[in-house]
Amino acid sequence: MAELILLNKPFHVLCQFTDNSGRRTLADFVTTPEFYPAGRLDYDSEGLVLLTDSGTLQARIADPGHKMPKTYLVQVEGVPDDESLSKLAQGVVLNDGPTRPAKVAITDDPQLWPRNPPVRQRNNDVTSWLKIEISEGRNRQVRRMTAHIGHPTLRLIRQSIGPWDIGLVPEPGDIHRLTVNMPSAPPRSNKRRPVRKRR
Repeated sequence: MAELILLNKPFHVLCQFTDNSGRRTLADFVTTPEFYPAGRLDYDSEGLVLLTDSGTLQARIADPGHKMPKTYLVQVEGVPDDESLSKLAQGVVLNDGPTRPAKVAITDDPQLWPRNPPVRQRNNDVTSWLKIEISEGRNRQVRRMTAHIGHPTLRLIRQSIGPWDIGLVPEPGDIHRLTVNMPSAPPRSNKRRPVRKRR
């Protein structure tokens, strides 16, 4: 058995517990000791972060060798055409090598929580939303992928990691705790041991 915490990480929160520059960190939301993030999410990205007290589960989630899928909602400049989407689906060559094939599609505006501060864009700018699923996790990979096809990312939200979805933590700063049966049984909710936000 292992314990897992789901956190909806807000914009401009570091995916670590300490910072010498006074920026917000995971410690502002998760106060339970001995939990560590299974993978990272950029300071300027939002959405699902998983934390666990199990080194085995942490490795299973974070290790690219397990190819655990991660899904992102991505607001980009402009509207990518079919050829551009096909490039992402087949894999693009970044400066650290080719990416694995991705699942990608244009999606409707997901009507998310407002970002603070809001995305900078002029009134006449055209943007679109993509849903991108990848099975690896290089540094700023999704942002580099969309820039590669000429559609820079304006906003990025991680929606899911493997079987765990942001629906359990629908607002920024929300947390939810699960008990996971190792190694392959599905997670079940453990509501008797809630994790409280720091006020």
